[in-house]
Amino acid sequence: MWGIIGLGNPGSDYDDTKHNVGFEVVERLARAHGVRLRRARAAALAGTGDIDGEPVVLCMPMTMMNASGVAVARLMHLHELEPDRLIAIVDDINLPVGRLRVRRGGSDGGHKGLRSISERIGTRDYPRLRLGVGAPPSGMDARDWVLTPFPKDQRDTAAEAIAMAAKAVECVILEGIEKAMNEYN
Repeated sequence: MWGIIGLGNPGSDYDDTKHNVGFEVVERLARAHGVRLRRARAAALAGTGDIDGEPVVLCMPMTMMNASGVAVARLMHLHELEPDRLIAIVDDINLPVGRLRVRRGGSDGGHKGLRSISERIGTRDYPRLRLGVGAPPSGMDARDWVLTPFPKDQRDTAAEAIAMAAKAVECVILEGIEKAMNEYN
């Protein structure tokens, strides 16, 4: 089974913000593959199903972003997931809007959601997909930037990137991470 974890912050105050692109990818995958997301024992909205015959659990932690590891560790325990079968989907201010980066593992790059996951599961060796949300304008704090919606002139690009990210996740599951890295990075 694969664990697909879209990171974000729960609550309507965070809907449509850059920080919640991980949630949007998971919601898109759930619609595309008929997976119903509901409150789980793992402090998350989660649902099981399959992507072209491969079993998956789709998950949106209902903890704040910086505590995502709590929900991910519980989900991994409940579904007996191995770290190499986990895909964390996050926003990245170091990538331009619309760019994706698939990685096999590595550092958190300053992303506190990834840091929380790594600390809770005891490894940095799990796949992740980063979606570019662009750098904040000069003088604006990164925290404030990611908690705002995409500017009007970037919304179409962001929506296309979310759709592409869902395809990248499907590629990792069905064709392997190397193929996904070559095709989507």
